[in-house]
Amino acid sequence: MRQSHTDRPADSAAAPAGDDTDEFVSYDPRTGEVVGRHRLASRAEVFAVVADAQPAARWWHELGFAGRRARLDRWRVALFGRIEQLAALICAETGKPLDDARLELLMVLEHLRWAAENAEGVLRRRRVATGRLMTNHASTVEYQPVGVVGVIGSASRPAFAPMGAVVDSLAAGNAVVLKPSELTPGVAIALAEAFGELVPEHPVLTVITGDGRTGADLCSAGVDKISFTGKADAARQVLIDCARTMTPVVVECGGKDAMLVDSDADLVAAAESAVWGAMSNAGQSSTSLERVYVLDDVADRFIDLVEQRARRLRPGGQPGADLGPVQQAGQVEVIRGQLAEAIDQGARCLVGGLESLRPPYVEPVVLLDVPEDSSVLTEPTRGPMLVINRVPDLDTAVRLVNASRFGLGASVFSTSRGEEIAARLRAGAIAVNSAGTIGIVPALPLGGVGASGHGRVRGADGLREFARVKSVTRRRGRPLINALTFGRRSGTVRRLLRLVRMRYGR
Repeated sequence: MRQSHTDRPADSAAAPAGDDTDEFVSYDPRTGEVVGRHRLASRAEVFAVVADAQPAARWWHELGFAGRRARLDRWRVALFGRIEQLAALICAETGKPLDDARLELLMVLEHLRWAAENAEGVLRRRRVATGRLMTNHASTVEYQPVGVVGVIGSASRPAFAPMGAVVDSLAAGNAVVLKPSELTPGVAIALAEAFGELVPEHPVLTVITGDGRTGADLCSAGVDKISFTGKADAARQVLIDCARTMTPVVVECGGKDAMLVDSDADLVAAAESAVWGAMSNAGQSSTSLERVYVLDDVADRFIDLVEQRARRLRPGGQPGADLGPVQQAGQVEVIRGQLAEAIDQGARCLVGGLESLRPPYVEPVVLLDVPEDSSVLTEPTRGPMLVINRVPDLDTAVRLVNASRFGLGASVFSTSRGEEIAARLRAGAIAVNSAGTIGIVPALPLGGVGASGHGRVRGADGLREFARVKSVTRRRGRPLINALTFGRRSGTVRRLLRLVRMRYGR
């Protein structure tokens, strides 16, 4: 007997389909209606898919940069032609507003265009200087594909989040096995099907569906690299699984992103960005804004502007709502716990409160005067809740931002000191006088420090992340002084030292 919406696990929008353990069901988080039924891949199936991807990777690499670019460009055009169908599917699996789904897909297409266009320039063989000791050699460095990349995706942005690693890997010449979140498998399948129609020769991009066990199987199936996006606890397990086979990993775990507002900031723009950064996608993006530090002398005006904007927002299931549901019911309880603790510690609710939590929806919540040791300021919230705290100066704000164990994104609003402040922040992606814009610029890498993970996707660094570096030297003639032989004459190294001293020793 199939499970009904009310019978499904409280912490997931996907569940086994009754007694059939080879299948699971994904649900619309707004209504509980079934969106799709998907294969729960077995360990043997995962290993078989990876094995099939290995010759596909060699074939894809041999196409060269031009061959791959032509196919990636056609994929981009095909996806644009299906943008409405894909956006509708994203809405069904995530519950987010239709325009947010369209925007997510446009970001994917822009990144796909940039990676296909720039892969050759970033990764092709190039000459490098040999130095004074190797003047009779020519040296080159190039970036070759690692082989098969396993990508484990997240649910909140089911197209944009995993496609960073997918696109970088494909542009660099790798095959990809994508394991999407069990909450949003249909989006990944649709993206891969469009690719397969244009590249039917080999399984260059394959999707395997399943749960956390499926992801663990992928880590041990012989892939050459893993890219993971998700929560820190799951990331730790991925790192443990990959350590057993010494498989390298790119990890993006989200953060506790902060905004700093200076006394000379454009307060209207800062308030607009704060509300968008915190509330869009129901606060579930990895780079969602969760805390603001504003200088005392402009705090009242800034807080008033944020309140006006936040109060206008309404969650809902209709395509035109401001924000959709919190996808995982269990996350609503995390939000409830953080909010209740902050209130008990003396925080003041400017907008919303405990009554704002109406699963699966959470109305916008804005808190003031929250103690810095409160979990709402130390742990990810992944919901539409924003903390605003006053600070006496920017030095204090920088110290508080950098005290977090997370370091993915941050933003600074200042007319005169924006770049100076940004340089002092411990974060991987920083915006000056805007918020949430790093991921939209395809040439910029995205990744964090500390508990936010390591490695990068997107931009030139993202392309190189999914390639192995190869260095080559070629001898072009006899050296003037050959010290690299057991047959060297007595005094050869001393002569070499004298020559080097003439060049560097004074």
